[in-house]
Amino acid sequence: MTNQELQKLVEEISLKSFGRPFKHQAIFNPRLKTTGGRYHLQDHHLDFNPSLFDQVDETVQQGIIVHELCHYHLHLTKRGYRHQDRDFKELLQATQGLRYAPRINSTTDKPRRQLHYHCQECGQEYVRQRRIDTRKYRCGRCRGPLVLL
Repeated sequence: MTNQELQKLVEEISLKSFGRPFKHQAIFNPRLKTTGGRYHLQDHHLDFNPSLFDQVDETVQQGIIVHELCHYHLHLTKRGYRHQDRDFKELLQATQGLRYAPRINSTTDKPRRQLHYHCQECGQEYVRQRRIDTRKYRCGRCRGPLVLL
């Protein structure tokens, strides 16, 4: 799906679900990784996650678009547009939008490495995700020297 097709789809869903036109820009933003979409309060445009749209079906895509359009239309009519506001929850339920974006299998998610350190004096073991300078840091229990396993 291209940005032009997305723009057209958002405009159609806005008219069909809300009875109001969408007059701003809707684009794909490849920097979005954990969210389905984003509404910008300053210039009222919508960003959507392209990798999420590639992996889900049309009903989920429409649910995400409806969710962002709820923010859009409520904010422009000066009503409660945030997730915790009653106006938002009621409109989202009435238009059958998604409350949360589904989890997707991302190709950028890799298992985190684990570094194992061992105290040479007391035998205390530490599991870290970041490398530490063993010349500078010592064991928290006995102040003995650490060695990377």
